[in-house]
Amino acid sequence: MPLAFVLINTEIGSESDVLKSLRKIDAVEEAYMVYGVYDIVAKVRAETMDKLKEIVTWHVRRLDKVRSTLTMIVIEETK
Repeated sequence: MPLAFVLINTEIGSESDVLKSLRKIDAVEEAYMVYGVYDIVAKVRAETMDKLKEIVTWHVRRLDKVRSTLTMIVIEETK
């Protein structure tokens, strides 16, 4: 199952609202507010690569107050 980490920039002061909305998306396994260049890091998993792209494009990026994202798709998971 494809896995990605999505780094998210939000509008100033809206980090908590975006985080709450992210956590309502089924494919978002984890999401955290962080310090640094990005405001939120989300772990997203989907059944297929096409579904992963759809979730990031049509659900994560379209959330109100999201300014930009950077998606890092995991090549290989180690156990």
